Amino acid sequence: MQDQPDPPRIAPPVHVPGPDGPWDAVHEALDNNGSAVVYATWGEWLTSALADPELRPLLGRDWQRYRNTADTAVRYRFVTSRMIIKYTAAAALRTAPAGLDLAYKLGGRPFIRGLDQIDVSLSHTDDLIAVGVGRTGRIGVDVEPADRRMSYELLRGHMCTPAEHAELERMSQDRQASELLRLWTLKEAYTKALGQGLQLGFTEFGFGLESGGLLGPDGTPAAQGEWAFSTHQVLGGRYLLSTACHDTGLDTAKDTTVHTMLDGAFMDAVEDALFTG
Repeated sequence: MQDQPDPPRIAPPVHVPGPDGPWDAVHEALDNNGSAVVYATWGEWLTSALADPELRPLLGRDWQRYRNTADTAVRYRFVTSRMIIKYTAAAALRTAPAGLDLAYKLGGRPFIRGLDQIDVSLSHTDDLIAVGVGRTGRIGVDVEPADRRMSYELLRGHMCTPAEHAELERMSQDRQASELLRLWTLKEAYTKALGQGLQLGFTEFGFGLESGGLLGPDGTPAAQGEWAFSTHQVLGGRYLLSTACHDTGLDTAKDTTVHTMLDGAFMDAVEDALFTG
């Protein structure tokens, strides 16, 4: 009988309060775990965004959306979230952020055009922004305020499998509330990783609240080690950040550097087109 592969591991999320990093922690997480997650508040990045003389080429095709957003708070959150995505992807690809072309799939999921050696996921709530990057497969992140109250009675029929019902019913009311919120972020992260969002019903899959594993509605295992999940408290416990990370098992190269993955002349032409376009 062939041994099952070890499940992918997820490094703790890294607080990156500005463009200067620490990006070494992102490199280390990608090298050792195949994925990395960073988080920051949009306020931490705002001064750098507004003071950056190269903001227009950095934003690329998002520049007009940024300029045309009337609500000031929404505009500032937008520009900082795009900066964090590009700087995080650039750290993973070991290249300049302005040279990356950020695009969006149906449903708004971001990706780096022409550079599919990494997968990207974005989540934000209130003042928190989180970005996940993965080199072994799909990645999804989700964030929620830790004090968000969710009603088990109202939501159990919409987000819980029978197996999850059974586990939650045995818990105290306080723990039930905290586990329900963690469960919500895990399900959001998993469906984002799949590219499904809310199209995949939350009652169609579950998690072992003790084991943390992916389960079918009846509580039987629904994966064989190719998925890993984690939840962390960040910013002094103000938020929950959950990550879902998939490993395709294809033993992808650890080197995701742009200039060793693609022909140098081709990349020069792409960067010239971005700057002059």
